[in-house]
Amino acid sequence: MKKLVTVLLLMVVTMVQAQKEQTKVILITLDGLRWQELFTGADSLLVGNKEFVEHPDELKELFWRPTALERRETLFPFIWKEVATFGQIHGNRAYGSKMNLTNTMWFSYPGYNEILTGKADDKNIHSNDKIYNPNVTVLEEVNNIKSFKGKVAAFGSWDVFPFIINQKRSGIPVNAGFMKAESENLTEREVFLNELQDEIPGPWGSVRLDAFTHHFAKEYLQKNHPVLTYISYGETDDFAHDGEYDSYLKSAHRTDAFIKELWNYTQNDPFYKGQTVFIITTDHGRGADPLDTWKHHGDKIKGSGNTWLIMFGSGIDTKGEVKTEEQLYTTMIAPKVKSYFIR
Repeated sequence: MKKLVTVLLLMVVTMVQAQKEQTKVILITLDGLRWQELFTGADSLLVGNKEFVEHPDELKELFWRPTALERRETLFPFIWKEVATFGQIHGNRAYGSKMNLTNTMWFSYPGYNEILTGKADDKNIHSNDKIYNPNVTVLEEVNNIKSFKGKVAAFGSWDVFPFIINQKRSGIPVNAGFMKAESENLTEREVFLNELQDEIPGPWGSVRLDAFTHHFAKEYLQKNHPVLTYISYGETDDFAHDGEYDSYLKSAHRTDAFIKELWNYTQNDPFYKGQTVFIITTDHGRGADPLDTWKHHGDKIKGSGNTWLIMFGSGIDTKGEVKTEEQLYTTMIAPKVKSYFIR
């Protein structure tokens, strides 16, 4: 009997140890954030333009600085003052570092499908309609592995994500759009967020404010400790479409703070500490002409297929900002995520 108990205890310890040593991945997207702002900060032709900025002087005080390096550090302080010292940042086309979509649509659903499945599907994914994705995402692949079942989750500001991830088929919990947290043991904060989301109307019908997406995700991380989490922040794209450059910059700046908060949390939680990888990208670019096409994207808008990539955390080599010629594609992201769970 003693031997049996000892064996069982060893099995439990081994299982706990294996779970602890398993790399965790947090995949994050910022919808439609241009590489130009990420690498050079506030655009000189937009930051003071009254057509796109309600209070130019205020915005300049917040984000305008004499040099591109200062401007990007001001806009994304966590990315450029911290991540750049221990992670990798790809996509500064000024140095020949290129990241591109392979789909020819250059808008959201095709971009997210490419990020999450590792392949473009122009035949089936050619609109933003709420159609269940026929393709299997890396989220679903990982969730289908017995040892990771129920340890994958997704959060998004856009209400199309249950269809992109095919929640009906995959069984992955997806909290997106104006969904509330659902659980038999809601935390006090989740209850509060559910109430607050009803009381604070967002400016768009299909996209909620990113603060709700962020805090729902963080509460879930703390409570359930998933091994693979996907978070999609959406405000940058919608504010850009609305031509509100001030709100676009402020949202990007807030998201930088959200990412820092998540990183700091993972470095203090024993389940995630020293074992977590962050992969951050965007679903598409935007037009390169500040006064004409920056608001828009799509196959008719030059530059819309230009994206970027940030990686940091456990096992990620320190390269900082990549300043050598390279050609990366969005299709590499899903296999990269998959490699941490399927060997």
